[in-house]
Amino acid sequence: MSRWRLLLADDHELFRAGLAGLINSQPDLEVVGQAGDGFEALKLARELRPALIVMDISMPICDGLEATRLIRAAPELATTPILMLTVHEEDEKLFEAVKAGANGYMLKSSNAAEFLRGVRAALNGEAILPPRLAARLMGEFARLAAQVDAGAVAAGGVAAEEELTWREREVLEWLATGASDSEIAERLTLSIHTVKTHVRHILAKLHAVNRRAAVSEAKRRGWLPSSSSTN
Repeated sequence: MSRWRLLLADDHELFRAGLAGLINSQPDLEVVGQAGDGFEALKLARELRPALIVMDISMPICDGLEATRLIRAAPELATTPILMLTVHEEDEKLFEAVKAGANGYMLKSSNAAEFLRGVRAALNGEAILPPRLAARLMGEFARLAAQVDAGAVAAGGVAAEEELTWREREVLEWLATGASDSEIAERLTLSIHTVKTHVRHILAKLHAVNRRAAVSEAKRRGWLPSSSSTN
């Protein structure tokens, strides 16, 4: 059985070691690298190409917020999921981290089962966000969309929606049936990793926090028949 490759970034070595032990005890997960600050996380991410980066938001030299921006600016890492860890729910920092490209966050006080659920959800392309932060992000997306629409009207044009590629539309159609990543991979003759990458792109382009929301938004835009349903 292949294992998901994770990179840990946290300046507290003891905490990092504890997380690594928990992750490595799972049959489907393994830690392939550990970083003590954001710059080291970027360097290791480029070298190791992990499936997920679990990163502390508060680190010396280069914190998790700046590291997220740097990682997202690297083309080869642009779609790598990033799960932030935090001691306190500092709304402003976490909001900025998610805006910068993080896929959500978890509290360091989470128990082992909660942490592992969050890791696997992030690996499956889901956003790990509390309702209030998700609502704030949706408000920000709406504000930005309104600015784009207003600019297009002022220029005498029409704002174009970010289109999905033909392959992303194929994956979306299977998502609407409730198919799992492995089922989609088998149907489309793709690797699981490729399917998960397409799913992350779909969620990002539709500004959706999970698969169900992506399917609902696609229906709203008329990209899927209204009879399509998810599990």
